[in-house]
Amino acid sequence: MPNNPFVHAELVTPDLAKAKEFYQSLFDWQYNDVMGGEYTIIDVGEHKYGVGGGMLTTPEPGIPPHWFPYVAVSDLEAATAKAKSLGATVVKDITKIEGSDSSFSIIMDPAGAVLGLYSGGDM
Repeated sequence: MPNNPFVHAELVTPDLAKAKEFYQSLFDWQYNDVMGGEYTIIDVGEHKYGVGGGMLTTPEPGIPPHWFPYVAVSDLEAATAKAKSLGATVVKDITKIEGSDSSFSIIMDPAGAVLGLYSGGDM
């Protein structure tokens, strides 16, 4: 995966039901609830741009609602270590995604922007 594309966008929101209703009405998105309803996969269908997404309830108080992007990497451990060596802060170390062969990490670049790194699966 030499170009490291953006592969997933995730909505973090305090009101998941309201967000799902809004975006389904706006874009006609279909949803698939997983992990006991704690996470919702957004099915955008077949599209030439191909970036899917997900939604979840804000995991901790004080986190504002936001869309969060992930970039695909072929070697998550190496990419996370390289980011750190270049001055990034590892906000969330490598974490396996429940029920899949995929993993992610979250980094903060030296200027303070946060980004997810993703590897595995078919995202």
